[in-house]
Amino acid sequence: MKVTLYFPFLIGFAVLGCATDSQIADATRSPEVPTNWQLQQSQLAVNDNWLAEFKQPILAKLVHEALTSNRTLRQAAYDTEILEQRLVQSGAAFWPTLDLKLTSGRSQNANTDVTANSHSIELNAGYEIDIWGKLSNAEQQANLIYLANKAQYQQSRLTLVADVVTNWFNLVTSKQLQSLAKRRVENARQNLDIIESGYKQGLNGALDVYLSRNELNSELSNLADQHTSLLQNARNLEKILSRYPSGAIVSSAAQAELPLLDWAIPTGLPSDVMTRKPALQASWYQVLALDAAVAFAHKQRFPSINLNAAISDNSNELSDLLSGSSIAWSILGSITAPLFRAGDLKANEEISRLQLKQQEQLYVDTLYNAFAEVENGMTLEDSLKQSYQATLNASQNARQAETLSFEQYQKGLVNYTTVLEAQGRSFDAQSALIQLKNKLLANRVALYVALGGDFSEPQNNQEDELINE
Repeated sequence: MKVTLYFPFLIGFAVLGCATDSQIADATRSPEVPTNWQLQQSQLAVNDNWLAEFKQPILAKLVHEALTSNRTLRQAAYDTEILEQRLVQSGAAFWPTLDLKLTSGRSQNANTDVTANSHSIELNAGYEIDIWGKLSNAEQQANLIYLANKAQYQQSRLTLVADVVTNWFNLVTSKQLQSLAKRRVENARQNLDIIESGYKQGLNGALDVYLSRNELNSELSNLADQHTSLLQNARNLEKILSRYPSGAIVSSAAQAELPLLDWAIPTGLPSDVMTRKPALQASWYQVLALDAAVAFAHKQRFPSINLNAAISDNSNELSDLLSGSSIAWSILGSITAPLFRAGDLKANEEISRLQLKQQEQLYVDTLYNAFAEVENGMTLEDSLKQSYQATLNASQNARQAETLSFEQYQKGLVNYTTVLEAQGRSFDAQSALIQLKNKLLANRVALYVALGGDFSEPQNNQEDELINE
């Protein structure tokens, strides 16, 4: 048959193969997004330098150390580089293949004992015509998977920075709580000295002495617990920095303070999160990649057109190869079409379509989870600020009550139990105040990440090398 007889059919297949529309639902492409946040703080653009707002230079050093040393981040970087090479592989399908084969042998006839040499050289070239755009879909899928992984790597960097900052403030908090516990121990010792002195003078009863000793032992136990917590927080931070977890970083937090959040966070608009947050970008790239996979699976059901060419030469002497006397060449065109696969290709296309629908649901779920993180973060910050102010007032009142109760006890107006209760309320309020400041800071960091804010200066926000050798 003549090739022209097949030409109309090839054109028809090409039109059908290339007419594969996107399978992504309109509801996924344009999800319902609110105009403003429920607790809109500011419509200013999300801050791209939130790390500097804490005004703690040591944080910049710790963040840099983590970004260059953290092993989990380095693993993610290697994953991204692997996918970059996979992208190169997918692009190679558009180029012809060229292979050189050289064979050399020696044989002997068993009856005549005659030996003969044989040498051959062959150059083969192959090329698949991407008439349906199937190879383009495969390359598009590989590119989108790479972009998704790259965006996820950026999210991992942001999460790592947030972990460094949060664990640093946890360390500072533990250090301050340990200092508070030491003051409580010293206070209990002073009280015990006063009570024992009064008991010897007949001014106090034995019960007050026992209560005072019990209070000192309780405070010593609390101090030991705070020391353990301090070392644990220090080692957690050192692990993130890929240091040996010795707890030596405690000394860096000796003079550090917890900053008080007296500035409002620029929250931007909900729609900004869709374009700013790397995790959402990664999820959307995955949707697009699976959409390309559906198109690829669909076009797998159409014929493949391949061109092959070969040049070869044979000789009894290796030096005579390519002499031109026996060079042969061939050109071959082939069309391979699946005729019967028992529904395998159709099922594979349907699987790809269902995987796309799965990823669409995951993307929308990820999107609304991101919105919920921001809404909950703003609500929690408002609540924590109110709690902090109330606890600050309670702490001031408790300190005055502590001083007054001990003065009244020395005058014989109240019993020692009243003093212990006042001291307990005072120290508990101070401890709560420190912990609330830390919760405010942790929530603020989480809110920055939820909004998609970057931690560095915009002009320096160029992507670092994925692998720092």
